Amino acid sequence: MATRDTKLIESPPTSGTGECTYAEADDRALVEQTLNGNKSAFGVLVGRYQKPLFNTALRMTGDGEEAKDITQTAFVKAYERLGTFKPKYRFFSWLYRILINETLNCLRVRDRYQEIAESTPSPDPDPEEVYERSQVRHQIQKALLDLSADYRTVILLRYYEDMTYQEMSYVLCIPEKTVKSRLYTARRILADHLQ
Repeated sequence: MATRDTKLIESPPTSGTGECTYAEADDRALVEQTLNGNKSAFGVLVGRYQKPLFNTALRMTGDGEEAKDITQTAFVKAYERLGTFKPKYRFFSWLYRILINETLNCLRVRDRYQEIAESTPSPDPDPEEVYERSQVRHQIQKALLDLSADYRTVILLRYYEDMTYQEMSYVLCIPEKTVKSRLYTARRILADHLQ
């Protein structure tokens, strides 16, 4: 996990009801510093958000190399478009919107899905339990990959990234009502796949 470089942060966090959080103020200060020519400030943002973006791309595509490419492209596009970022929004949500668009574009041109290779060893010494966990993860990943990209996206943003309906609406550029409807349908389809 990246540590925050306090030398780069000049704007103190705001406090009080309705104000932005420390992380949001920190992100905004880093964006401003990047726009003023401090490229290392953007490096702090990359370090902070690289892992969650990669994990989302990986869950969406089921392919580690493809997820790396998508994540890198998302950061490049974010850097190029940094001047369009509106500080009234969370930087994290704005960046996720770019990543989701890149991932969906990639899925549109790809012929088929590939399963995620089970590469993370479990610390659990019981082989039977390790096998059962592996099977559950495999079933969940397969069920996620069987969902359409629209349904998979809302499941990942809600349950893996813990986004609110409002944040999901912003990231996906759709009304909250549509987010809720897609999420409801996606949960039903996922439940059917897992039974």
